[in-house]
Amino acid sequence: MRPRHLALAVALAAVWGCNFVVMQTGLRHYPPLTYAALRFLLAAFPAVLVTGGPRVPWRWVLATGASLGVAQYGLLLLGMRAGMPAGLTSLVIQVQAVFTALFATALLGERLGRRRIAGTAVAFAGLGLIAAGVVAKSGAIPFGAFLLCVASAAGWGLGNVATRRAAPPDSLRFMVWVSAVSAPPLLALALATEGASSLGSFTVEGVGAVLYTAFLSTLGGFAVWGWLLTRYDASLVAPYGLLVPVFGLASAAIFTGEPVSPLTIAAGALILAGLLYANARPRTAPSATPADRATTGHSRSSSER
Repeated sequence: MRPRHLALAVALAAVWGCNFVVMQTGLRHYPPLTYAALRFLLAAFPAVLVTGGPRVPWRWVLATGASLGVAQYGLLLLGMRAGMPAGLTSLVIQVQAVFTALFATALLGERLGRRRIAGTAVAFAGLGLIAAGVVAKSGAIPFGAFLLCVASAAGWGLGNVATRRAAPPDSLRFMVWVSAVSAPPLLALALATEGASSLGSFTVEGVGAVLYTAFLSTLGGFAVWGWLLTRYDASLVAPYGLLVPVFGLASAAIFTGEPVSPLTIAAGALILAGLLYANARPRTAPSATPADRATTGHSRSSSER
């Protein structure tokens, strides 16, 4: 990867990591479902008026909106409002990769393989370590808030499977339409449970938080991510996503004073190591030369996942 493209990938991880602190800030001004609805409303309009159609079947746009938009971000923000700190949330949500593998196996018939099973087990061990720490803190972090964030990761996993089935030729255009179909149900839920008055909070800090999540994190983030994926193999780009919780934990410690305990570091190491191992390309033997084939009667070729 070229140095400027590498810097762009790291910068994107920083934007996505800091987004958790931004969302925590926004939740001081908007209820969670209202905040989610405003995020997707701004990400969709007016972009949806100029991008053209999604170029994929509508059922996959709706499925991705329901899982990635409504379920993931609705549950994520509800969990953060209920007491999950920003930095820890940025780490817990990374188990979406585990749920993606499990759902892809169950719904798409993909083979998990021994490497992914082992990596998944290690990542879940890290998640269990966090759960044990939450319980041990005796209410400092509500266990229900932790479960909401885990459920959010499951919603993200379903959204990834729906996106994989959609196979959009333009990831930014697809995200605009996913945002467009996510906003109405989130807005309806917000009005039903949080009231219309929740839409009337227009502080500079609150509006800035919504603008950051809508334009920098959602539209800008997916545009950059899609651009990188068109130029490099996914196996080269995807590991940079594991920097998100690093920036999430660091920004939360700097801007909100959230402590980073040894337990969190150990759990994070398990989760990230498990995900790296599960998604790493296995080492393969070199292809045999013509002379080898003449001698042994067979050749070995490298395999790719």
